[in-house]
Order: sequence, then C-alpha cells, then structure tokens
Amino acid sequence: MAITMTEAASGRVRSFLDNRGKGLGLRVGIKTTGCSGMAYVLEFVDELNEDDSSFDIDGVTLVVDAKSLVFIDGTELDFQKEGLNEGFKFNNPNIKGECGCGESFTV
Repeated sequence: MAITMTEAASGRVRSFLDNRGKGLGLRVGIKTTGCSGMAYVLEFVDELNEDDSSFDIDGVTLVVDAKSLVFIDGTELDFQKEGLNEGFKFNNPNIKGECGCGESFTV
C-alpha cells in the first residue's frame, strides 16, 4: 500500500512546513462527510501514531493512518494553480463517484 506525491505537491508541503518551523510531515486522511460519504483531510504531523504508515517523498513525509490508507491506497497528491485558484488535488484510482461540488467521494 502506498501514496505518492508530485514534485509540485512536495514543494508546496515543504514550503508550508518551513514556514511553520516544526513538524514531521503532512497527514493525509479521510473523514465521513458530504453527500457522497468521504472527504480528504490534510493536517500537519508532529508525532506518529501507532497505526500510521509513512511515505518519504522528495524530502517530505506523508503520514496515513491504517483506516484511511484502505480508501486512498494508490492515490497521487498533486498541487495545481489555475488562474487565481490553487490547491491540492487527489488522483485516487479507488473513487467510484463524486458529489456535484467535488468536495466528497465514494469508493
């Protein structure tokens, strides 16, 4: 099981961590919400939990808990800028459907 990250995403995460001044990496997870059932969660990680898996990519550590990894295994985290909008994009091969607003998904 694994999760990957593009060069654009790792650069952006590295910048966030440098500005923050501390942290082991970025936690990628899911929570139950929205009209399709699940949404992604990103948060800084200061210490690992017992059930965490970590992936070192381009000098950045991504951390995923065991429950979330089942749903996001194989996902690529990307960072995109489109005009005035910018943000992380998840390329998840497990998705079976998304809600109309794109905020939640189902596997």
